[in-house]
Amino acid sequence: MPAYRSPSRRLRRSRGALLAGALASTAALTLTGTGTAVAAPPAPDELVRSGQAWMGAGTRIEQGSASSAAGDVTPMDTSGVQGIDVSHWQGAINWGSVKAAGIDFAYMKATEGTTYKDSRFSANYTGSYNAGLIRGAYHFARPDVSNGATQANYFASSGGGWSKDGKTLPGVLDIEHNPYGAMCYGLSTTQMRTWINDFYNTYKARTTRDVVIYTTASWWNTCTGNWTGMSAKSPLWVAHWGTSSPNIPAGFPTWTIWQYSATGRVSGVSGDVDRNKFNGSMTRLQALANNTA
Repeated sequence: MPAYRSPSRRLRRSRGALLAGALASTAALTLTGTGTAVAAPPAPDELVRSGQAWMGAGTRIEQGSASSAAGDVTPMDTSGVQGIDVSHWQGAINWGSVKAAGIDFAYMKATEGTTYKDSRFSANYTGSYNAGLIRGAYHFARPDVSNGATQANYFASSGGGWSKDGKTLPGVLDIEHNPYGAMCYGLSTTQMRTWINDFYNTYKARTTRDVVIYTTASWWNTCTGNWTGMSAKSPLWVAHWGTSSPNIPAGFPTWTIWQYSATGRVSGVSGDVDRNKFNGSMTRLQALANNTA
């Protein structure tokens, strides 16, 4: 993201530069319901900085730009229990408006790797809870920077914990196409299986919950070698845009959550937001939150 420029420096710029800057700012920024300016995520041809990834940052490499027609299926499957996932890229969110729009659950980015915390996690986690949504946290996996156990501990200690309060969903391991480099983060299929299993075991030891796995069929089948080892452990959150029925990674019997669009619109959120559907009734979602499923 561009560095902040002081007012004095901006005053010294030429009128032409000022006009160009204003036009660029108008194109790059939108206003939330609370009036806060929000920068758009990096374009598909721009680099994503470490710590700035979001759920779907790697998925769009596989499935196309979120702004393209491939991002949606028309009509979108907005029936049943609906949710969104967000990060700092959505800026300030009016969670009361989100709830009124028919959204029942939300996940928000908490951490990435071993050092990054999302700048809006606390506001999103508290705001969604106060608005009456069932909510949870996700960790953007970086298998290239540490082992799985280290990242699971970091996540559990930095917002990814769980409590049986009826409003907290189990944490999510967001493991997808690497937006920073090689698709499988430089790991072999055997190493990737070990990494995921270590994350799972550590997270469960810390929280008593099975971590939810967010991924795509393409990434999972390629980078884990069609591994079936998590199918009886973790609920599956599958990302598959532009289809009426998602492809399921090897071994998983079905999906628990389906991210069906990266270009959804919801009142209370400025600009695009990921749309998701829960595979079941509201009672079943509450059971997942309470660990009584």
